[in-house]
Amino acid sequence: MWYEVNNLQNYIVKLRRDLHQIPELGLELPKTCAYVRAELEKLGIPYRQNNGDSGLIATIEGGKPGKTIALRADMDALPIKEETGLSFASTNGCMHACGHDSHTAMLLGAAKVLKEHQSELCGTVRLLFQTAEELSRGAEVTIANGGVDGVDAVFGTHIGTIFGKEIPSGTMLIASGSFMASFDKFVIKVKGMGCHGSSPEKGIDPINIASHIVLAYEAVNAREFNACDPVVLTVCSIHGGHTYNVLPDEVVMEGTFRAVNEEVRQRIARRIREIAVDTAQVFGGTAEPEIIWGAPPVVNDPGMARLAAEAVGEAIGAEHVLTTLDAPNMGGEDFAYYLQKVPGTFMFLSSANPQKHTDIAHHNCKFDVDEDVFWMGAAAFISIVRKFFAQ
Repeated sequence: MWYEVNNLQNYIVKLRRDLHQIPELGLELPKTCAYVRAELEKLGIPYRQNNGDSGLIATIEGGKPGKTIALRADMDALPIKEETGLSFASTNGCMHACGHDSHTAMLLGAAKVLKEHQSELCGTVRLLFQTAEELSRGAEVTIANGGVDGVDAVFGTHIGTIFGKEIPSGTMLIASGSFMASFDKFVIKVKGMGCHGSSPEKGIDPINIASHIVLAYEAVNAREFNACDPVVLTVCSIHGGHTYNVLPDEVVMEGTFRAVNEEVRQRIARRIREIAVDTAQVFGGTAEPEIIWGAPPVVNDPGMARLAAEAVGEAIGAEHVLTTLDAPNMGGEDFAYYLQKVPGTFMFLSSANPQKHTDIAHHNCKFDVDEDVFWMGAAAFISIVRKFFAQ
């Protein structure tokens, strides 16, 4: 049945372009939710909306009893003003700069074909349309609403250039084990005592303290972890002071840390706190570190990864499937929460095409995708369902 998706290109492209014009943020996506609900109703697929967000859980009951497989698409966007120049560009100040509009469209395309072959399915397909991936909150809400209750396997995919723009458009990357990193945030309030810049000895300089904390964090990256164990600890924002000749009372630092191992993740968080507090004390100030937990590492189940790679190879050609990684990607994905509950696999579909200017990094105001690969994403889902039910 997967081959039929190639004839759905126009349908999937239309869905994506419609969704691209109405990007919304976070947990509440009223326009996006209404659009997806309308499409599910047209297809005759029953659904229910989550309590706590705009997420949807839809179900296609097969004609014969069997296992339950879940397919996930995220729907939220980013607070970025679009500058693509596309005829269907967003004008509301937000943007689908990470491909979530494409994910939703491809899953709806897959759902259309699966619904048409409902009587042939030997099991149940659950469709998870999720909010707030960018905040690492939507997966948890979907799980709390029973999204993976009774599910035997879960699969998701991400389009774009995450694993490198050198991967040709139309290539699907499916690898077992560590696939993507955890992603977490830290906020540190460094407190000193403000004074005139001409007499710094009369105060306690929080800018100096913050600077030493940044340098100490660089040593954590370089000296405290095995070089073969990927670690990222990055300070991305420092705010403090209001004028050129007055030292402030406080500086606020924000950053992110990433790991592909949960033990390493926890150790980084501990060192963030210790270094901030101890460094501030050395210089007579104080530091209040806060860890804002995001998502754990994405770890693909080996058996499900093999099944997915075989199924996708059958659907789009084995020459378009890569099954090995040089290293896990240090980006994060809250799909990891599903994988903590159910065996499954998260996949990557490249849309990097320099001729179409779709090789731009994610979260960029000019980010775009190669629409010609949409049928591949939908075909991948359908072929995985078929193979999973046949095993």
